[in-house]
Amino acid sequence: MRDKKNNVTLEEYENEFSYKKSKTNLNIEFNRIAFIFFIFLVISTIYSIQLFHLGSLKIQNEIKPLITKKNYRADIIDRNGNYLVKTVSSIDIGINPIEVIDKKKLLINLQLIFPDKNYSDISKKLEKNKYFYLEKKIEADNYEKIMMLGDKSIKSEEKLTRIYPQKNLFSHIIGQIDDDNNGISGIEKSFDEELKITKDLLRLTVDADIQFLIREELLKFKEVFRARGSAAILMDINSGAIISMVSIPDFNLNERKTIADVNYINRATKGVYEFGSVFKTFTVAAGFNENLIEPNTEYLNLKKQIECDGFKIREYSKKTPTDLTVEEILIRSGNIGSVRIGQKIGEDKFKSFLNKIGVLETIDFDIHEVGKPIPINWGKCKLATVSYGHGITTTLLQIAKGYSIVTNGGYDIKPTIIVKKLSKEDAQKRILNIGVSDKINKILRKIVTNEEGTAELANIEGYEVGGKTGTAQISKNGKYTRDKINTFAAVFPSQKPKFTLVVMLDEPKTNSEYVYYYRNGKEPTKGTPYNTAGWTSVEVAGKIIERIGPILATKYMEN
Repeated sequence: MRDKKNNVTLEEYENEFSYKKSKTNLNIEFNRIAFIFFIFLVISTIYSIQLFHLGSLKIQNEIKPLITKKNYRADIIDRNGNYLVKTVSSIDIGINPIEVIDKKKLLINLQLIFPDKNYSDISKKLEKNKYFYLEKKIEADNYEKIMMLGDKSIKSEEKLTRIYPQKNLFSHIIGQIDDDNNGISGIEKSFDEELKITKDLLRLTVDADIQFLIREELLKFKEVFRARGSAAILMDINSGAIISMVSIPDFNLNERKTIADVNYINRATKGVYEFGSVFKTFTVAAGFNENLIEPNTEYLNLKKQIECDGFKIREYSKKTPTDLTVEEILIRSGNIGSVRIGQKIGEDKFKSFLNKIGVLETIDFDIHEVGKPIPINWGKCKLATVSYGHGITTTLLQIAKGYSIVTNGGYDIKPTIIVKKLSKEDAQKRILNIGVSDKINKILRKIVTNEEGTAELANIEGYEVGGKTGTAQISKNGKYTRDKINTFAAVFPSQKPKFTLVVMLDEPKTNSEYVYYYRNGKEPTKGTPYNTAGWTSVEVAGKIIERIGPILATKYMEN
């Protein structure tokens, strides 16, 4: 049929305008573009959701800051600004198995992020349906990766972590905190409230460099003399500022372990011991303070042995002369001579003197872990034994304090480990008479320099070391044993003392292979002749002074 108007047939009309499906290259390209657009749209949507999630976390953190008044603890530094304790934020990652949708997929994803974990163990934990920690203190990169998984079973917990960069170095000083952010020992306990509220760093008087060197020597000689433990205190003789305080064995504060073994006691402050002949210095100083004796006062016809209530008191050495001056009694560490001096002083005056220098009662110190000296039932025999350091106990910290007072001019000091407790404005209080320290210092120096002295191994050139040794038997179950506490209390330089160093070895043994090298040209000695302080603690103290001396001369001598 033909349309007359346009002169076109119907068949021709239909052929020109009818639509037919076509599989051209243009259509294929269009389909690919649509598919790619769809995929891009899905990825963009997921990414936007994740960004929103992370953004909400950030906003939440801004609203509820990680460090709050409840969990805040101030950092702790040494006198030179080195960090001993630092509080940092961290994130722990946990998994709630109940919320896991696809266990197999989760394990595969986790393995890509943490390839070194034991996934057999993790799989078992997932089966138990109990919440568990997957990673504590997670690294930033891994945190981002694991959160991008978008798995609701993965939980992040933000926490504050106490970091101890020095590890074992200050373990007994710093102490520990519990899981509730409360101090349970050391400075962490004693200054618990202050650490929670102060905005400032807590600065200690200790020096990390010197602490390291002293600890290294104690560890070395713990092996040499096979000691059960050891301790050392280095103190500013005039201010009481503790520059170093080490107790061995120690522990890594970062491991947060419960220390139940009593051998980890703080031997510098908590351990209570008999220190033996180091007390003879106090006896002589008390006699000087009461103007009862002088260095050249003679004691003639001294016996080799005396008795008191059936208890025999013998001389330290069979070679000790029977006629000695006061100076010689202390240099030779005479027991009988010390008893005679103590008897001349009398019980009341001697007890008063020991209280005055702070060795009889519990000391007030910055760390709560301090030992309590065993009370003494004074009497004639107790006066005799205390005069040469037998039957009386105290702490190493109190020995350091006592030696500081009797050698610094007779001024009272309060040992401290906190910088802000030191005040130059506080006038020193003299508690001993003028001249006592001058007399004591000259004798202590001779104990190190004279051939008759017991501390020749501590005669370090350039430092004028003076000091007194002490060897004491350890009482166990009410009976004295062959085990020893060997101590050396040193002050230097002796003409005008600046430092007190006390070194104590707990149950040392002799060493047949150790070689002693003298500093005066004498031939070396191989093997420890006697298990006494003169051959053990003095050797350790000498090595310590050799190592720390240059630092002390540079940092502290001019101050």
